[in-house]
Amino acid sequence: MFISVIATVKNEGESIRPLLDSLIHQTRFPDEIVICDGGSTDQTIEILKEYETWLPLKLIIVPNCNISIGRNRAIAAADGEIIAATDAGVVLAPYWLEELVKPIESGQTAVSSGWFEADPYTDFEVVMGATVLPSRKDIVPEKFLPSSRSVAFLKTAWEAVGGYPEWLEHSEDLVFDFALRDQYGEFPFVDTAVAYFRPRGSLPDFFKQYYNYARGDGKANLWPLRHLVRYATYLVGIPVLFRLIWKERKLGWPLLFLGTAVYCQKPAQRLWLTTWGWRPPARVRAFALIPIIRFVGDIAKMIGYPVGLLWRFKHRNSID
Repeated sequence: MFISVIATVKNEGESIRPLLDSLIHQTRFPDEIVICDGGSTDQTIEILKEYETWLPLKLIIVPNCNISIGRNRAIAAADGEIIAATDAGVVLAPYWLEELVKPIESGQTAVSSGWFEADPYTDFEVVMGATVLPSRKDIVPEKFLPSSRSVAFLKTAWEAVGGYPEWLEHSEDLVFDFALRDQYGEFPFVDTAVAYFRPRGSLPDFFKQYYNYARGDGKANLWPLRHLVRYATYLVGIPVLFRLIWKERKLGWPLLFLGTAVYCQKPAQRLWLTTWGWRPPARVRAFALIPIIRFVGDIAKMIGYPVGLLWRFKHRNSID
């Protein structure tokens, strides 16, 4: 079957090279690669054109498009029966495409879910990856919703569900996943089709990322109970706990320590394995970062989610 790899880019510069290099080294070479550029003003397009010698690139330019529009335009321009989606800023395992499309080519499914893992460059990014990303053993394959940095589907399936929601620029792949699942049922989970990506390298960048994710959740009305629990925890549970600490310190402080330990348990377990060879001082600093990162992420979500809900209310008549 003819396979098209698609991605969207904008002002990626030199960071686009690792993705393109990893596509060159695929064990199953794509029949074409369709990239939608959202109006880059740096050297991204020039770098892409350099790779036309080694890759079957098709470049389309849609200035100021969001990621959903970019993906839809790339897929519409693709000639492949199978679409394999990924993102700029990732590095694909050499067998990524070969493994990802196997369930579809065998006729088992219309959608195939790949996997993603952190590719940290700094100690902080190691902690960030362990804190915010699940490990393979955390995943229930039947319930896993793929990121569009590592997913494949029939082009006819994309058409059947109306494509990516163009009114949504974050959490758009989850809405697309839900539509595909409603139409085709559970997806095969191919954990050998790995896309490696770099976690955020600073707390401000992480805050902005999670603010945007939560805003997308609000716009798409995703995970309302999960967000409600977070608000209840911070606005009710934590104030009650600190009041208890003020009145009954012998009971309050152990409860605070226990709550923090439970809150950070899974990230700490992942970080314990990841940092096994680190020196003790560096390792202690790494574990101390976990509650800080989680707290910053929670605050970003609590700010971003109502902004998205407000947008949804104002545009309720125009959402597809």
